[in-house]
Amino acid sequence: MSADVVILGGGLVGMTLAIALAREGIASVVVDSSDPATQTAQGFDGRASAISTASWNLYSHLGMADDLAARGCPIDAIAVTDGLKPGRIDFRPEADEGSLGRMFANRDLRLVMYAVAAREPLITFLPNAHVATRERGAHGVTVTLADGRVLAGRLLVAAEGRQSPTRDEAGFTPARWNYHHRAIIAGLTHEKPHNNVAWEIFYPAGPFALLPLLDDEAGRHRSALVWTVAEKDAAGPLALPEAAFVGEVTRRMGGIFGAIALATPRSSYPLNFHHTAKVADQRLVLVGDAAHGMHPIAGQGLNLGLRDVAALAEVLAEGMRLGLDPGDAQVLRRYERWRALDGFMVSGATDVLTRLFGIPGRLPSAVRRLGMAGVQRSPTLKRFFMDEARGMSGKLPALLQA
Repeated sequence: MSADVVILGGGLVGMTLAIALAREGIASVVVDSSDPATQTAQGFDGRASAISTASWNLYSHLGMADDLAARGCPIDAIAVTDGLKPGRIDFRPEADEGSLGRMFANRDLRLVMYAVAAREPLITFLPNAHVATRERGAHGVTVTLADGRVLAGRLLVAAEGRQSPTRDEAGFTPARWNYHHRAIIAGLTHEKPHNNVAWEIFYPAGPFALLPLLDDEAGRHRSALVWTVAEKDAAGPLALPEAAFVGEVTRRMGGIFGAIALATPRSSYPLNFHHTAKVADQRLVLVGDAAHGMHPIAGQGLNLGLRDVAALAEVLAEGMRLGLDPGDAQVLRRYERWRALDGFMVSGATDVLTRLFGIPGRLPSAVRRLGMAGVQRSPTLKRFFMDEARGMSGKLPALLQA
């Protein structure tokens, strides 16, 4: 089996890349170890993602927006507060500027992504497949699967996420550190509407985020919870009986949404950072979390991966129109130069925010409130943060522009 590009990893970044390449007439094979039926099962995953304005432009160009529109909740404002004390910051754009993005349950993103990919004849999707070997040579790449199937292409893309074996096997050396915190995530239903407002509440023990989702089929109001706790303390909340866990969440919410209930099982994942400035090698590129993983405090992880998608699709399409091989070194160097600075800026800014606001003890509460008041009084700073939330800063690929 052969294609122009072999993509290892069929998650939200890898499969979106396949769709973007198909729209440019570039064939790909996508290899993923997971089962789509499990990934899209009701209640499998309580995670949700904030899709920036730039990422929404990408989905629009790829023909995904119509299918996604009815599933996403606009983010009309972001409320940032220090423990629900007075002096919160409200990031709210002007009426003619649109929303700050859209919130989607990851399950809904996957459902649409799989459906769109299934309609693309230039995409071959191989789920429940495991890679045995990878080989890269002067003229192409070869991937052998555990069941003996052999895939051939001219470029290999590592889109396997933070633990990318392809990246590690190729000898990339990302900068890494551990925040020693864990994100507890769950879906919530609640009595009062969220009015399309995302909340970021900073407590001494860590950030507590409430992200707006659309009402469910029964008309119940919904939000996604991302509760950050120290790694040493995470076992306690995860082991609480459901009623006790809901009580702890209710206390931290301060009654802003009224009575709440769990809508999905609890889960958690460790919070760490990694970034590699080098994202290309011989016939190999990294995209998404294989290249850069960050704290969820700014909600930019998936959006940064989608910027990788747009940039890679653009440089490959332009190179192939000029008669260049998709694995040509100069094509990959252009991708690397483009993504290196943007990836560093977003990852670095998120790390600074994490160290100032997301790690207990780093910033006294009084200093944090003083800084928040300064941002509230500065239109320039507020505009900067809202542009970052929309993903509209830096040099944007054509697919990210309206």
